[in-house]
Amino acid sequence: MDLEVKNKNKMENKNLFQNLYLKQFNESNAVAYSRDFVSNTSDYNFQLLDNAYRNAGKTYAKLKIAVETNACISEHCSLELAGIKSLEEAPQASLDFLTSLIAELSTTEESSFDPNNNYKYTVANSLMNARPGFSKTDGYQAYLDLLPDGSQQISFMGPAFTRTMPDPYDPRFNIQVEDPLVINNSALNALLESGTSLVVSTPDINKDMLRLLTEVGLFAQDAIGENGELTAAAKITEEYVMMNPDGSFDYEIIDLGNGKGRNVLKYDLEKIEKKVTPFINAEVAGLMSSEQDVIAAWNVYISKDTSVEEDAQMAQNANAGDTSWIYELDLPLQQDKKVLFEIKYKEYFMNNYLKQFTTNQLPTVKEDAAVFDLAEAKKAKAQKFLDDNDLN
Repeated sequence: MDLEVKNKNKMENKNLFQNLYLKQFNESNAVAYSRDFVSNTSDYNFQLLDNAYRNAGKTYAKLKIAVETNACISEHCSLELAGIKSLEEAPQASLDFLTSLIAELSTTEESSFDPNNNYKYTVANSLMNARPGFSKTDGYQAYLDLLPDGSQQISFMGPAFTRTMPDPYDPRFNIQVEDPLVINNSALNALLESGTSLVVSTPDINKDMLRLLTEVGLFAQDAIGENGELTAAAKITEEYVMMNPDGSFDYEIIDLGNGKGRNVLKYDLEKIEKKVTPFINAEVAGLMSSEQDVIAAWNVYISKDTSVEEDAQMAQNANAGDTSWIYELDLPLQQDKKVLFEIKYKEYFMNNYLKQFTTNQLPTVKEDAAVFDLAEAKKAKAQKFLDDNDLN
């Protein structure tokens, strides 16, 4: 197997397994029934700000004294003045950093969260929200550090923040080594300002496709309700219904059982697809402005040719599995994946949203909507074909 494929499968499987396990663990309430947990104290006070600023006051005072007594070590006290400015701005920067970080990590709690995201963000979110099992008592720690360059970083450590590597003394065996999750505030700010997420939120495909139904031009304006969605009685306009040469509707007969049948409308599916394709292409082009969103949508919804209900369950279980795309390896997206996404996106829309309006739709002509004897109807249809084609 190709090394890149091996690495991809390893990364994919670990993130899927860990994220789904963490989701189940956090939602199961099982820890409430652990005697060891309920009988012991748990320390969730990581003292992020206290530890970060423990020596800041002394450092600030030394810098102020150096400037005021002209005892600076840099020319014109440039370094000292920069240090004072950095420390004065640091508290607000810390609050902004933690606020942005918590908002990003909260994405891991969304129902449609893609478990192919780095599982360490899910662990960090559990730690920041004092979830049972992620305390200092459980071996976890978090540190906020003020760096010399004026930026700040937070480091997460503990049992889940490890990686596997060959034992340097015996490569036949693997060992676990510490692998902290480190996030710098200037890097996070740069990502957010560029419209990139640290943890990607899966687009609301259901909402997008319900909106798309109203925009593709297949339905009359009065079929769109005040909420912007199609009404329960919405039907595709007659422009896309198959007609006979004499202008009457061309029906398909369905078997209801017990010798009875019923007419249903036949639709020009080729004409419908031709109509909706430009709208779908425009929708996909909009999604492509954020390729990490495309990967999330692909993993959670698009790749498996499933229904919306199945996708909701899939997000809870195994997600896209072996068809998933990996953020670390598949970004930026290659052209073949972009083309595949567009094809599958259209199939998903046609099968899960549009198909219900082209399947088993009753005639609008009241007389044609009645249940009838199947044998008689088939005989009459055959006779009509003979008459129309002068074959009697």
